[in-house]
Parts: sequence; C-alpha cells; structure tokens
Amino acid sequence: MKMGANWLTALMHVSFCLPTECYLFHKTAETPSQKETIKHSVWRCSICTYDNDETMSSCDICGVLHGPLLNNSIYDKKRTANIFDLKSSRVSSTVVGRDEAVKVSSMRSDSSNLSTEKGKHNRLDEINILKNIEVGPPAGSRTSDNCSASVPEGWLDHVDESSVAVNLQSSVKRSLSLMPKERNVMVDDSSSSRNGGEANSLTSNLENISFAAKSGHSNDANPGRANSRAQYKPEKWMLPEKAEHSLTQLNLAIVGHVDSGKSTLSGRLLHLLGRISQKEMHKYEKEAKLQGKGSFAYAWALDESAEERERGITMTVAVAYFDSKRYHVVVLDSPGHKDFVPNMITGATQADASILVIDASIGSFEAGMDGTKGQTREHAQLIRSFGVDQLIVAVNKMDAVDYSKERFDLIISQLGTFLRSCGFKDSSVSWIPLSAVENQNLVSAPSNFRLSWYHGPNLLDAIDSFQPPTREFSKPLIMPICDVIKSPSQGQVSACGKLEAGAVRSGSKVLVMPSATIATVRSLERDSQACPIGRAGDNIAVSLNGIDGNHVMAGGVLCHPDFPIAFAKHLELKVLVLDGATPILIGSQLEFHIHHAKEAARVARISSLLDSKTGKVAKKAPRCILAKQSAVVEVILQEAICVEEFSKCKVLGRVFLRTLGRTVAVGIVTRIVEEQ
Repeated sequence: MKMGANWLTALMHVSFCLPTECYLFHKTAETPSQKETIKHSVWRCSICTYDNDETMSSCDICGVLHGPLLNNSIYDKKRTANIFDLKSSRVSSTVVGRDEAVKVSSMRSDSSNLSTEKGKHNRLDEINILKNIEVGPPAGSRTSDNCSASVPEGWLDHVDESSVAVNLQSSVKRSLSLMPKERNVMVDDSSSSRNGGEANSLTSNLENISFAAKSGHSNDANPGRANSRAQYKPEKWMLPEKAEHSLTQLNLAIVGHVDSGKSTLSGRLLHLLGRISQKEMHKYEKEAKLQGKGSFAYAWALDESAEERERGITMTVAVAYFDSKRYHVVVLDSPGHKDFVPNMITGATQADASILVIDASIGSFEAGMDGTKGQTREHAQLIRSFGVDQLIVAVNKMDAVDYSKERFDLIISQLGTFLRSCGFKDSSVSWIPLSAVENQNLVSAPSNFRLSWYHGPNLLDAIDSFQPPTREFSKPLIMPICDVIKSPSQGQVSACGKLEAGAVRSGSKVLVMPSATIATVRSLERDSQACPIGRAGDNIAVSLNGIDGNHVMAGGVLCHPDFPIAFAKHLELKVLVLDGATPILIGSQLEFHIHHAKEAARVARISSLLDSKTGKVAKKAPRCILAKQSAVVEVILQEAICVEEFSKCKVLGRVFLRTLGRTVAVGIVTRIVEEQ
C-alpha cells in the first residue's frame, strides 16, 4: 500500500520543532493527483520541498508555515538527536523542569487533498499507529487543536537533554496505558480537524502562544528564600512562659585595653557572688605565687590555658555566669591585646551590654586612648558598631592614683567626648570608679574613705540598671556558629553560639549553612547543663545528628529550613571610616569581618560619599574615602559567606573592615548584589 510505504519512509526522516513541535515528513513520491493540483503561483516548503499553492499559509504536507514566526535554528542537530528517534506527525510531551512542569503540546497539520475514501481510511490507519507511540498528556486530559505552548524563547537552551529524554520515555509509557475511549476521542478530534479543509489551526495556535510560563531553571538558587519572614508563625512552645521569679538572661561583654584588669575584675566579681569557691580561689592564689604572679590569681579563674597564664594576657573569650537581682548574667571576658581583636569580636557580637574597663594609672589610660596602638578606642567603636548601646565604664585601678577624683573627672572628660562620637548617649553610659584588687565598689558601697566623694551605684547595681534586651522569639531560627565541638569517637558534632532569633529543641530540624545540609537536633546544653529548649538570647551548644562534622564550621549559621540565610560574596555596604584610619581606595585589599566569619575582600566600587549629618549623597563616585567619612561601597569577597541585609537581620548585617591589624571602617550591609 502506497500510503503505508510513505508512512515508513516518513518515520526515518522526522524532525523535532518548537514551539509547534511537529514531526515533519520528507516527500518521497508524488502522485498524479498532486501534480494536477499544482498551479502557476506556488511556494516550495523548505523542509519537505513540497510545492504548495500560494493561498496556503502552511505546508500541505508537513504543516510548516510559509512565513515562520519563530526561528528554529537554535534547535541544532545535537539536541534533536538526543530526543529519541520517535517518528510521528504529532507529539505532545511533558517536560519536567526544576521547579514546575512545562507542558509542550504539538500542533496538528491538516491535509485537505485526500479526496478519496481510501485515502481517508489509510490516514485513519496512520493515526491509530501514531496513538501507539504518541507522547501524550496525562490520562484524563483532552487534546485540542486550540492548545497553547507555554514555552519562552530559548527555553530549550536551558533544558538538560537527558532529562527531556527520560520524561519523554515516561510519557510514552503513560500514553500506552490510555483507555480506548480516550484514544477514540483523540482520533475523532483529528478527523474533525481534517474535515475543516484548511490548515489554519496552526496559525491560530501560534497567535495564542503564551510566554508567561517560566523556564524550569529558576533564577533563585534557593527556592526557600521566596518565603517571607513576615509569614512565619511560631509554635506555642517557642514562646517563653512568664515565670514570676525567673531571671532575664543578659550577655555582658568585658572589653578594654590590654592589662586594664578585665580578667581580674571578672574573677573577683565571680568570687564575691559565690561562683568561685574559697577552695578554688586558694588554688589559684597558690599557683600564681609559684610563678611569681600573685596579682593574677583572680584572672586565672578565667584564663585557664597554660599559654594565657604564661604570657599574662587573655587570648580567647572566657565565658562565666552569675546571678544579680534582675539578670542571669553571662560574662564574656574578651582579650584586650591587639593581636586578638578578631577573638574579641566573638564576645562583642553576642553581647547585649558591655563593661569597658579603663586603667586609671598614669600613662596607662593615655596608652589605651592612643590612636595607633591603644585598644580602648577600637573596642569602644567595635562594640557600638555591633549594636551595643548600653555601657558601663569601669574606671579600674583607682587605688594606683589614690582614688583621685581629679583623675576620674579627667577620664570622664576625655573618654566621654570620644564615646559620644561613637554614637553612645550620655544617658546610656554609667561611670563607676573601682578597684578590683582591693574590692572597692564592686558589689557594695566603697569602704575606703578616700572614695567617699563618690555617691553613685556600685558595679553590681549598675548592671541591674541595664534595660532588659529585646528578644526575637517569634521569628525564624537564626544562630550564628561561634565554635564547633567535634567528638570523632562518638560521631557527634556540636555547634555553639547565641540564639539570635527563634527557638530550637531536641528533635528539631535545622538547616546548617553554608553547607545547606539538614540536620536533626540531638540535644541542647545551656550553661554546661542539659536543657530541653533554647530560645532567643540563650548561649547554647546544639548537638547535631545526621550531618558530617566537616559541614559544620565556625562562621556558619543554624537556621530554619524554610527560611535559609543568604550566602553571597558581592555586597553593597554603608561604611564609616574610623578616625585615624588609612584612606580606602578602589581596589583596596581588606579583611571583611561579620559575626564570627572573616574573609579577604576587595573594594570593587565606591558609589558615593554621604553627608555625616543628613545621610544624603554628598558626592558621587569619589576616588577614595578618608577618615571620618561615610560612604556607600561595593566589596567582593574571596569566598562567599553567610550574610543578610541589615534591614532583615541586624546581627548578620553588621560588618567591619580591617587591614594591617587595625580596624579601618565599620558599617552595615545594605544590599546583596546579584552575580551576573
């Protein structure tokens, strides 16, 4: 049978075309009736070379338009070859993309030249054969000549050929299981289309193509980020219960210049409040005297490592606890040496309030205020840049200046001016003269008559005067990781840090960034004791299950699986260059610090200088930023880090820039620049 021969030949010359996705037949023979219908004005099909009447808008054989609306050249032979050797005149395929299914429905070509009943019968035979291999829509759906292809231009350039092939195979299997009734419906549709006598269905369908559907590849690398934090609703257990006698937790950072007496002050305070027993204190005094450092006995309660004791300085942040009348205080004793400023940041980023310890000794206060080597200025700037606005200035070692009121007033005058320039309000700063070694004005009124001129609160009362910190209990979980504890023998890993928002409990699922790995909370510890629930403001250790220990790292973040933290390397910042700092130029190489992460960075662009009073743009595209100037800059990090815009998450949006061991600028993240 001639039509059967044409059909077999056509199966060997099929082409895959979008958006109509017609499989085109090559002409193999020309019947006498066809020759008779050729008129003087004809156009030849570029695909099957059939000569069509000029009145035909599409090829009578293969259905290709006379004036193609879409350029099919982007679909090269390689892509066509990868999508099976199916030979069919119509295909309806379902290609599953990354986020959504993009349905591609083929258009049917019509034939009006089959005038005999025999020809019609043969075409129906062909259609029945096609139904056995047709890649059709899901069962229950009805194909129509008025179908639309929801495929944007260039879509195939972003589709993996192997995934297309797999989905086509599965679609073929589904079509083979169609009920006879459904197959008859499709055949009847085909017949009714042919009886129209004109090939205009293809044109009408092309006019109605919708390009609203998106490609299977989303621009958002993390679909979870589409969730708005405003839509988050906390569960009942996440909100704290109001207990009558419970104490509010207060994270208190102890900062200041090296050798100002920070660790001694902390140790003495802990001992007076019963956190260090007399037996332990006697042990520390004995060990200190053996090494000729008797005055370091209280400091050794916190400086426990051999290197810290040998060098006589704090190198890491020591954590201790005590209770006042109003607060459960977490003491974060920070190092004061300039070499360990990054470690000091670990304490500053977790603090709700701070004690700035000043050495009142002649020359020592001045050394701390020195613009190049002093850490008093840098520590004050850093803690303010990380959101601490409540401050106690503990003027220590007053015994060295014979409790001089004049010396105390001089320190208030000089340091007070600087603190105001950092953004501290006078009403939020308390000034306490004291002596940690002689236990003057720590937990009770001073007993030394030489301090009788002071009538203010003691140190412990000043701590109780702090305003309670606000907690974000009703927001999604955020916990920056400051330390990681691994137990290879038990196969466990614990992430330590302060819960900045939300809550977590045993059995909770958490997302570990930047590895983007889901883990299960095995247990929690707070104040070195097991606890069932951790809430915003708590310093906890979270033991995790179901994750490789290498995927948990300091500088990372534990967050809610549905609300992941951003992970980026190109950022826009609003920065303030500190007094005495070196100018920042385009191309400057800096250390970029944010919460517990540090990364090398390059200044890619200086967008504008800002007016220090109004915050408005004062100059566009400056060449450099000088000391005390504010500006909007773009930086590119060497590696991506966990970060958020300041407006969305303050703790992950505060940054500072350092170079050559000095902090040169502090600022906030205003925008995460999308990579091109």
